[in-house]
Amino acid sequence: MQALRAALRDEPGVALDAAALEMAAIERPGLDPAPYLTMLDRIASELDRRLGGLAGADGPRFVRIANDYLFHELGFRGNDSDYYHPGNSCLDVVLDQRTGIPITLSLVYIEVARRLGRPVFGIGLPGHFVVQYSDAEYSAYIDPFHQGKLLIAEDCGQLAHEITGVELSTEPSTLAPVSNRYILVRMLNNLRSAYFRVKQYGKAAAVMDLLVEAFPENADYYKTRGVARLHLREFVAAKRDLEKYLKCSPKAEDRGEITRQLEAIHRWLGRLN
Repeated sequence: MQALRAALRDEPGVALDAAALEMAAIERPGLDPAPYLTMLDRIASELDRRLGGLAGADGPRFVRIANDYLFHELGFRGNDSDYYHPGNSCLDVVLDQRTGIPITLSLVYIEVARRLGRPVFGIGLPGHFVVQYSDAEYSAYIDPFHQGKLLIAEDCGQLAHEITGVELSTEPSTLAPVSNRYILVRMLNNLRSAYFRVKQYGKAAAVMDLLVEAFPENADYYKTRGVARLHLREFVAAKRDLEKYLKCSPKAEDRGEITRQLEAIHRWLGRLN
C-alpha cells in the first residue's frame, strides 16, 4: 500500500493507476499490478497509433478517436446491472471486464491520456464523475459511464441535479479538476459502501483503516470503523473507535445511541473477566 498511502498524503509524483491497483488488493489480496499497468500501456500505445503520433491530433480529434476506441471497440461501459458490486471500484476488475462505475471508468480514461501527454482531468460531480479534456484551444466534458458522451457545463449541472438535487450554479468549484488524492478518497468511500452493502465487514474495516489514517480528525470515519469492528466482534477495538468518535464529535446527534452501545460493550467485556 506504499503508493496508495503516499497518494493519500498528497505526496507529489505518485501514479494514480499504481495507487488504485494497491487499493484493489483489498478485494483481491496479492494482486500483481504489473499486468494491468501493461494493459494500460498497450491501450495507450494503440490509441497513439490511431492518432498518427502525438503531434497528429488536435483536441477534438483526440477525443473522437479515444472515445471510439475505448467505448465502441474495446467496449468500456457503465455497469448498470450490478452497480454496487465492490469490483466496480477495483481498477483490475474494470480493466478485465470493461465495466465499472463512473469514477473507475474515468480513471482508465485519465491514465490512458496521461501516457500520451494529453490534458484530461477528473471532475467530481455530486453523485457522478466525469472527465474534462482541456487544452488552450479545446475543452469538453466526457462521461465515460455513458460511453464517452460529450457534455457542456450545463449538462453537468443537469446531471448532478437529477442525481442529487444539488445546483452547480451555487457550487461552481464542483466543475474544477480534482486531485489524485480526491479521486482515491472517493473511490475508498465507494468501496466502503459496497462492502457494507454485502456485509464484508473485514474488508470494510481495511478500507476504514486507510481513511482514518488519511483523515485522523474525521469523526465519522471512526464511527464507521467502529461499526465494522462490532460486526467482526472486535469489541475492544470497536470501543476505542466509538470513544474516539464521541471525542472528535462531542455534540453528535447520535451521542446517546453511541453511549448506550459503549455501555453494552463494557458490560459484555466485563463478563469476559
